[in-house]
Amino acid sequence: MKLGLNLSFAVKRWIEPERLAKLIKDDFGVEHIQFTWDLIDPWWPEKQRKIMAQEYKTAFENAGITVDATFGGLASYTYAHLLAPSKRQREIAFSFFKRAIDLTIELGADVMGTPVGGLSYDDARNPERREELYKEMLQYIRKLAEYGKTRGLKEIHIEATPLITEFPHSPQVSVQMMKDLEGTEIPVKLLIDWGHALYKPLLKEEADIHLWFQQCAPYIGSLHLQQTDGLLDRHWDFTHKEGIITPELIRDAVHRANLENITQYLEVVTIFEEDDDTVYKGMKKTMEYLHRELEC
Repeated sequence: MKLGLNLSFAVKRWIEPERLAKLIKDDFGVEHIQFTWDLIDPWWPEKQRKIMAQEYKTAFENAGITVDATFGGLASYTYAHLLAPSKRQREIAFSFFKRAIDLTIELGADVMGTPVGGLSYDDARNPERREELYKEMLQYIRKLAEYGKTRGLKEIHIEATPLITEFPHSPQVSVQMMKDLEGTEIPVKLLIDWGHALYKPLLKEEADIHLWFQQCAPYIGSLHLQQTDGLLDRHWDFTHKEGIITPELIRDAVHRANLENITQYLEVVTIFEEDDDTVYKGMKKTMEYLHRELEC
């Protein structure tokens, strides 16, 4: 089993490249990471963005850390992106994701992961409009794959989210979306988040990780690991007693679906008011726990 780390935990806390690299490698024992756009925004001026990307890239390389991928973080997730109501907004989103591909390459990674956007209140309740925007979104993703190929990107990973206003949001919709994207210039795969897949208010009986893995396994490119109670998208570390995700469940689900070679990136998202030392202790205990219990 492969264990990696999404860097969302570090936002507004451990942002100096050398300090962050040392923390990841020496304190958490991690060598593979997924870099969040919350640390470097793709929209930042290109010249300064490239300098900052190089600083992180160098620090990670010196520490023996591989940047496998980048991922659209919390800031990016607040936007409607490729499912926005207006064509102008969707074109802006397309430009944004192209810049995110550029950032990915600048960091030395070859995979970009992200949710693709969200529908407005009215569009989500209009079946014809949903279908129209869905089909246009597919075309944008195809064009992003074309652009990604020219830049040296190897794969795009689309995250399934726990919202009916977004695509994809269920096992069935995820599989259909992958089928609708067959034949892209570079592979487009799924990023499945444990907490999203177990979100009971939306998914009901489909809030079952075995079901998700059984149906989606051929299309899965990466996984997000978090602790949750299944009632909200918690993104807790594994010190929370209310959590429902156990090492036994992780091992069993991954083994059954033959996903041992797919990297699971721990994605912990804390509130900014949380004490920094508390966040650090929770992360350290969590990584020690996962390394020990998952034997990776």
